[in-house]
Amino acid sequence: MALPTLRIIGFILGIFLITLAVSMVIPMLTLLLFERTDDLNAFLWSSLITILAGLALLAPGRPEHAQLRPRDMYFLTTASWVVVCCFAALPMVIIQNISYTDAFFETMSGITTTGSTVITGLDSASPGLLIWRSMLHWLGGIGFIGMAVAILPLLRVGGMRLFQTESSDWGEKVMPRSHMAAKYILLVYVGITALGTLCFWLAGMNGFEAINHSMSMISTGGFSTSDSSLAHWSQPAVHWVAVLFMMLGSLPFTLYIATLRGNRQALFKDHQVRGFVGFLVLTWLVFGTWLWLNSDYSWLDAFRIVAVNVTSVVTTTGVALGDYTLWGSFSVLLFFYLTFIGGCSGSTAGGLKIFRFQVAYVLLRANLQQLVHPRAVIKQQYNNHNLDEDIVRSLITFSFFFTITIGVIALGLALIGLDWITAITGAATAVCNVGPGLGPIIGPVGNFSSLPDSAKWLLTLGMLLGRLEILTVLVLFTRAFWKH
Repeated sequence: MALPTLRIIGFILGIFLITLAVSMVIPMLTLLLFERTDDLNAFLWSSLITILAGLALLAPGRPEHAQLRPRDMYFLTTASWVVVCCFAALPMVIIQNISYTDAFFETMSGITTTGSTVITGLDSASPGLLIWRSMLHWLGGIGFIGMAVAILPLLRVGGMRLFQTESSDWGEKVMPRSHMAAKYILLVYVGITALGTLCFWLAGMNGFEAINHSMSMISTGGFSTSDSSLAHWSQPAVHWVAVLFMMLGSLPFTLYIATLRGNRQALFKDHQVRGFVGFLVLTWLVFGTWLWLNSDYSWLDAFRIVAVNVTSVVTTTGVALGDYTLWGSFSVLLFFYLTFIGGCSGSTAGGLKIFRFQVAYVLLRANLQQLVHPRAVIKQQYNNHNLDEDIVRSLITFSFFFTITIGVIALGLALIGLDWITAITGAATAVCNVGPGLGPIIGPVGNFSSLPDSAKWLLTLGMLLGRLEILTVLVLFTRAFWKH
């Protein structure tokens, strides 16, 4: 990689670090508001270290004629996630007095909107720490939306080019220029966050809890201000607000923009959105009825509890309403399957994404028809786009390496000494960016604090790979990438 390219990448990373340092002002103001000045120094020192590192990267200046090629964007994307995590972890080390391994794990979990945690005692934790964890979710969520819209289409794994708002169509369908895309996406993101805060407050949370959970839900992250997660609040309204904003965070943000720009049917006509919402509602009804028949809950309570937990897992948010692993082996296995689904492409959700399952169904149906009518010319379309060879190849490649990554990480965790349930579900929840796994250790009422440091680093790698959709990172390890 040429020196001018490294300089411009360093320059951009410097801007990210300065932005991160400035963001630490919000936890400082929160601590002053709550009169918890004993934790103020943690953010002051962390902000100072981060801003000095950022200025050091900015010092060489930006090369005038250097431009980033697509392959440079892959390196920048991976480097930005790692570098930001390195510095964002500093306040946790100082406040919680935990190891850097735990702090980096928590930070990567926050930035990748995974939601796995190693921190306990959240009900009495520093308000500065709580708001910082939620901010990591929020910043990571908007960062991934930008990457899904601008960078992943270059690798043809993000799915955005399959939809009516793909970048090549923005000129006539959504917006004229890509810099306008970033502005509109940020405005929508902030607007939904503000609306979520108001709704949570009206539903029964106090203002601080409402802000934290709004940032956590819209980013499909999962960090809460209580060890009991959503079970801490008994008001059904709180639970339904959480369901609504988890779903809103899992829809393509470019379709929100299309709606605001006059295309009122953008969300309702999109095949991915209809498939996602339909899948959720059907699962709520079937699973909720099953729980009602096999428990002492009323049907409405069973439906609400199932809606929260199913939506949380499918959207890869990771909040929990009770311990669903106590419902029996059927529910445990079902939740494990739901871990892989994910939300929509171009949203804050992780997982395989719903559109890949839909495209796989289109291909299966076409192949079955071809078997019956070998000479027929069968048209394969999804969301009004033809499924050409490139799309099929990218779908197969991504899905294969997604599965292989989970398998390799699970083997590594088993080699470290974890039991097979913790190893398999831990790997799956990390790569899918869901949060809780299954079993007594990392289940919905457990956490990751008791795992060995080596397991935490391996899971951290899984979170990064899953958030950046595998191939964005793997392409860095090819010989062709480093050739000029």
